[in-house]
Formats: sequence, structure tokens, C-alpha cells
Amino acid sequence: MSKASTAAAGPIEPVRQWRLQQLERAGYPGYDAHVLSERPDVDLHMAVRLLAAGCPVDTALRILL
Repeated sequence: MSKASTAAAGPIEPVRQWRLQQLERAGYPGYDAHVLSERPDVDLHMAVRLLAAGCPVDTALRILL
């Protein structure tokens, strides 16, 4: 990996890790949280609100993905 591509990818990883932690804290199982954290088109706040409102994980995933 070139230095330029490493620098470009650098700031994204902490954000992805933070998203992953937030999704796991909200109640998403590890694999599902990982899939959602990798998708910048998934609204993190919506994902958290769905589970907080009692939406089952499977249904939340269908809505978000």
C-alpha cells in the first residue's frame, strides 16, 4: 500500500471502529454490527433508534439494508 493510500484510509478506520462500537452497544450482534459499520449509507442514528424503539434486529436490518 502506498503512503498516499494509507494516509487516505487512515481517518476512516477510527470512524468505522466508533460506528461498530455504537452499533454493538445498541444491541446489534457482532456480525450485523460489522456489516452496518462498513456501510456509510446506513444512518447510524436510525439504526440505534430502531432497536431502542423495540424493533427486532432482523427487521431493523431489512429496513436499513
